[in-house]
Amino acid sequence: MELRDKVVVVTGGAQGLGLAMAKGLAEKGAKLALLDVNEESLASAAESLASTGVEVMTHRTNVAAEEEVTGAFEAIVSRFGQLNGLINNAGITRDGLMLKVKDGEIVDRMSLAQWQLVIDVNLTGSFLCGREAATHMIKTGSEGVIVNISSISKAGNMGQTNYSATKAGVAAMTVSWAKELARYNIRTGAIAPGFMATEMVMSMKPEALEKMSAGIPLKRLGDPAEIAQMAITIFENDYISGRVFEVDGGLRW
Repeated sequence: MELRDKVVVVTGGAQGLGLAMAKGLAEKGAKLALLDVNEESLASAAESLASTGVEVMTHRTNVAAEEEVTGAFEAIVSRFGQLNGLINNAGITRDGLMLKVKDGEIVDRMSLAQWQLVIDVNLTGSFLCGREAATHMIKTGSEGVIVNISSISKAGNMGQTNYSATKAGVAAMTVSWAKELARYNIRTGAIAPGFMATEMVMSMKPEALEKMSAGIPLKRLGDPAEIAQMAITIFENDYISGRVFEVDGGLRW
């Protein structure tokens, strides 16, 4: 897909990896619709993209709320008249052991609320946005690409039962959608990042960052721009569909 003048939605697009991918798409000339729950961050993100000269729309959206997602995509298509891409990036963590045991006694358990909130945002949110994106791509006859953001935690990670389950689910949805949507000229792809140097990660204590980097074969955190580069590759290579790309510096869990 040639990205210039194509319309791409980025969820969780106000900061972190979402904003990095939005910047990469803007540099390719894509028109952007950023979805996020934080209106101030959305305004700041749009301002940071102004220098690229591309058209940027923002829409406060909770991706776990069906009516909000439906309304957001209707507004996007009403404004642009087409929809060519979606990056399902919005996600949260609520880490904790499934069972915490001390001296043979269970002292804590992952609550249903911890489980459900992560499922709602990361997995259900990705489904809702993917469904609405595909709906409008088909209705408008738009060439389309859906990119889901998974994680190397999809293989399972201690203290992340909920998060790992969602990221494995996102990877599986990518394959299912590739098989279902190819007939409508819609491709899919997923990215499974490792440890990335986002604002949140870089706010950690230096000793924690050093320990984190030491466990990565390339001995450094990933640059968010490297995730953006992978996303752009999925968009631009018309023979990619249904694949999950691990961008993790050689780290494997």
